[in-house]
Amino acid sequence: MGRHVYLIGMPGAGKSSAGRELAKLMELPFVDLDQEIERRAGSSVPEIFRHQGVERFRELEAEALSSVAAGPAAVVSCGGGAPLRPGNQQLMHATGTVVWLNVPLSALRRRLRDIIEKRPLVKDPMDLERIYNERDGTYRTVADKVVAAEGPPAAVARAVLEVVT
Repeated sequence: MGRHVYLIGMPGAGKSSAGRELAKLMELPFVDLDQEIERRAGSSVPEIFRHQGVERFRELEAEALSSVAAGPAAVVSCGGGAPLRPGNQQLMHATGTVVWLNVPLSALRRRLRDIIEKRPLVKDPMDLERIYNERDGTYRTVADKVVAAEGPPAAVARAVLEVVT
């Protein structure tokens, strides 16, 4: 294929779990952008948010995305906020296909326990709804392809594979 597959979507949409499955199917490396940020910063994502703030995290995210985009083709799980920056949008479009893993708010609420434990921006159901409403339009605009992602990771990965090949 030669191009990246960038998975975007809400926290808890399954970008990492479906992304790992997709990478296996496509025989490509898998990159979790949040893990890449943590590796480069030497801190966890929640620690970066807590000690350096959201804006610094977004800068680190853009740097990590730029580095990954310059590398060999991979399946890339982008943090939920990565597509919010126009520069990130342009880079993703220039180097790959952007796939939105679209999960309805009701399904995200069912996944809320995991989201609250691991996500620095989602601490209660109202945060989830606010972020969903803020990002929905951006995801729709940025995505080259949209995949309904309520199912198990393997099924979502197969659905993504169908739209990108």
